[in-house]
Amino acid sequence: MDDLTDARAEAAARINTAVPHPARVYDYLLGGKDNFAADREAAEKLIEVSPGTREGVRAHRAFLRRAVRHLVAEAGVSQFLDIGTGIPTQGNTHEIAQEVDPGARVAYVDNDPIVLVHGRALLKGSAAGTTTVIEADLRQPEAILSHPQVRDILDFTRPVAVILAGVLHFVTDEEDPYAAVERFKAAVPAGSHLLLSHVTLDFAPQVEEDEFTKPYDNSTAPMVPRTHADVLRFFDGWDVIDPGVVEVVKWRPDEDGHREHIPGGGHAWAYGGIAIKP
Repeated sequence: MDDLTDARAEAAARINTAVPHPARVYDYLLGGKDNFAADREAAEKLIEVSPGTREGVRAHRAFLRRAVRHLVAEAGVSQFLDIGTGIPTQGNTHEIAQEVDPGARVAYVDNDPIVLVHGRALLKGSAAGTTTVIEADLRQPEAILSHPQVRDILDFTRPVAVILAGVLHFVTDEEDPYAAVERFKAAVPAGSHLLLSHVTLDFAPQVEEDEFTKPYDNSTAPMVPRTHADVLRFFDGWDVIDPGVVEVVKWRPDEDGHREHIPGGGHAWAYGGIAIKP
């Protein structure tokens, strides 16, 4: 077997393939192949509750593309800490950023060992010293912020964009996601940005939260939808840029010349926004 195959086998040995993981469910919804039966079953149950789930996930991904492109091209950001990055797919943060600024630096973080394997394979084509990927959990900010590979890639005396795209809704209130986000915000200097997106049921008042989150009940992380006010709270103390914290399909949709279509005139069921540290 080649190195990648060996590494994938080693990663698979460290995970419970019978338990859904958010990164692999997301991969399945995007049309990827790095998922297991339990992940596919959870994803299909989500689709039963919300037939536009696949399109919503793609809208989430398209928001990330537009937001990263804005940060590099308009805000001049050249350093990114992408936490909960998921399994690499088309249009990853470093690919988007380095199209505009070849010297852009990205540190990827995820707690699924499969992400680490695929991330390392993907990054073989990147310029040395500009991108890295580590296995860690956003619930432990200090482990991420002090990690040698992160410190080697990112200079925390200069502005950094912290990306938390589609990940905070997998942190329960008991685990205090606000405290974790505040720690990352405190670690970066003025001029840094926070790029965040989060699942909500604000656009689906007819759906019971228990019904929507049930597919994740037996996963490695339960899903916790939050309201607009809850999501806005993550940006406390920073200046949210236009158009504010809005549904992801409405965040500067013209910047990539494409508007996501959600079946039946539906919604992406997710908020997104960017703020800058004063």
